[in-house]
Amino acid sequence: MTTDHERRVLVGIAAACAAAAATGAFSEQATAQPATRVKGPRVYLDYDQAELDAAYDQSVYAPNQRDVQNRMRRLSTEARKRLGAPKRHAYGPTEIEKLDVYPAKSANAPIQIFIHGGAWRNGLAAEHADAAELFHQAGAVYVVPDFVAVQDAADSLRSMVDQVRRAIAWVYQNAKEIGGDVSRLYISGHSSGAHLAGVALITDWQSQHGIPADFIKGAVLCSGMYDLKGARLSARSNYVKFDDAMEDALSAQRHLDKIRTPVLLVHGTLETPEFQRQSRDFAAAMKQAGKPVELIVAEGFNHFEIRETFANPFGIAGRAVLAQMKLLAAVN
Repeated sequence: MTTDHERRVLVGIAAACAAAAATGAFSEQATAQPATRVKGPRVYLDYDQAELDAAYDQSVYAPNQRDVQNRMRRLSTEARKRLGAPKRHAYGPTEIEKLDVYPAKSANAPIQIFIHGGAWRNGLAAEHADAAELFHQAGAVYVVPDFVAVQDAADSLRSMVDQVRRAIAWVYQNAKEIGGDVSRLYISGHSSGAHLAGVALITDWQSQHGIPADFIKGAVLCSGMYDLKGARLSARSNYVKFDDAMEDALSAQRHLDKIRTPVLLVHGTLETPEFQRQSRDFAAAMKQAGKPVELIVAEGFNHFEIRETFANPFGIAGRAVLAQMKLLAAVN
């Protein structure tokens, strides 16, 4: 018997096929009726093209995507009203190269840097203030950088990665000025933001930015991509200018020797099969390489619902971040 979730997936794949035939892009809403479909040639693992496109299209597996995203935006607006506007600092010369800093209650506090998602092409720091209250109450500085969208980037994902790296380096170099403790700096990310945060973990910080290689003390990567092969072969290549060098350089799973940071990986069981596999495979590869890693699987959460839990000290991601920062006692 087909479950409701499987039925939604079949609907989404049918919609993706129809949309791709008509426009070359995948659908934001599943509108076709489920039907028996003839599987096409395999293009990656056991996926045909329509299945792979659907596996990298969150709307296919999360019918409540817009509702959850709108709720997070409202909660972010409310949090900014209660906490006050964040301090806005420039980490680079262009207009987008700024970051929001929500200060802690006292000086010399641990720092959490959150890299937002949005399929590499959407999202703003202001939309991720919903978690600011969690870190404020726990006694931490919360930082959210803005960075260029891929469609506006001069060099595809390379420009985004460069900006994220420089934003993180800026926080390290200015930790005292924002009330933070440079020896307790952590990062996290969700979706494409988890991909970017993962790439930050394989950065040669000493040679590129003149800062210690091991300054990031921990990372929580939620629902991300850690090898770009699947994404490159999917319909995401319609708006990301992939090439062989970029695929390799920006696939964290291929550079495990450079990771010096304990990593917590999180995904929900209602996410797309590729976003679940990416986390499982990265966790297995890190474990085999002898790197400190833990995989947390959230039963019954889709891609956007798991992001909401960052703002909850008792939520899956929020609790994981606080535990890694050793701040659980401050909110329990």
